[in-house]
Amino acid sequence: MDEPSAAARTEVHASPEVVYALVSDPPRMAELTEELARVSWLDGAREAAVGVRFRGHNRIAWRRWSTTATVTDAEPGRRFAFEVSSVAGIPVSRWQYDIEQTGKGCRVEESTWDRRPVWFLPFANLVTGVRDRAEHNRHNIERTLSRLKAAAEAAHG
Repeated sequence: MDEPSAAARTEVHASPEVVYALVSDPPRMAELTEELARVSWLDGAREAAVGVRFRGHNRIAWRRWSTTATVTDAEPGRRFAFEVSSVAGIPVSRWQYDIEQTGKGCRVEESTWDRRPVWFLPFANLVTGVRDRAEHNRHNIERTLSRLKAAAEAAHG
């Protein structure tokens, strides 16, 4: 796989299992992220597993749009990832959380890969209002990881 278009990591004083429980719960992650406002499970799903789909309802200021995500990796305590497409099925991105045990808890890396076709960029930029998606995502990932760290450490006790 190519290099991510944006990524960051943080040390969390909580077990990999606690962190995984958070990142693999998209409705809960909507509370910790910048753009994702809420999540609806699709096809009767109630929890994440490989192949499960969910709809992401996103927002930036007054702009709103939805995407469909399909879980591709669900390895408890290690990795959670999903591919995102527009509601029309156009590839948008891949999001991945890698979790590694450390002496005091774990290290979490959040990464994203921009999968949008070149012809789709002007439309996507207009809908989201974001021209530099890589920089925008870097900033959002840092904020998400900070909130994730706080939530995991609070849950860990």
